[in-house]
Amino acid sequence: MLKRGVMLNQATFQSDQIQTIENTQFQPSRYGIKNEIVTLVWQDIVEEEQDEYIYSEKVTLPKCIRLDLDELNFFEIIDNQFKQHGLIFHNSLAVHPSNPAFPSQSGLKVLMGSPKSGFLEVNFLNPVTWVSALVTSSQRLVLEAYDQNDQLLTKSVLPTANLINSGSEIPPNTMLSVTATDIKTVKFCSFDGHFTLDEFRFCFAT
Repeated sequence: MLKRGVMLNQATFQSDQIQTIENTQFQPSRYGIKNEIVTLVWQDIVEEEQDEYIYSEKVTLPKCIRLDLDELNFFEIIDNQFKQHGLIFHNSLAVHPSNPAFPSQSGLKVLMGSPKSGFLEVNFLNPVTWVSALVTSSQRLVLEAYDQNDQLLTKSVLPTANLINSGSEIPPNTMLSVTATDIKTVKFCSFDGHFTLDEFRFCFAT
């Protein structure tokens, strides 16, 4: 069976209930943290480089995982492939974008909602506190986070399409992220639209 890769790193959090693309940018270099590492196993501890700012503020950083989508096959239906890392996908397909309006950020593959367009869901086996992805969408896109009782915790919104050459002020592969305690499910929803996801990340509280 093909092993699925993950990328591990560290991230900082924000606590706004309704988040936007402007206040959820992922900036690991801001704190002098080393680049993500590719690994094929689940790791409990990730080594980190912390500068004086981290030590002086005593910031506790969570462990974060980035999925390596290039481990997937083209047109592979994605569901339990990453279950060993704690998550299950629903209505998801791995593709190489044939439409240049939907570019990938890293590697050759991205995820899209399929067979139902405009929707993709991820369930976590254990609660997480932060989820993000780089998104390119033909319509307004909403990322929603739910708890184990399917109650909405928070959401993040891409307010308009961000395809290449669409005239949008928002570039393709813009990050959407949600932060909350005990996230069990996230849903990407774009009414009557199509979107792709790249560099899917999630974090556990320390």
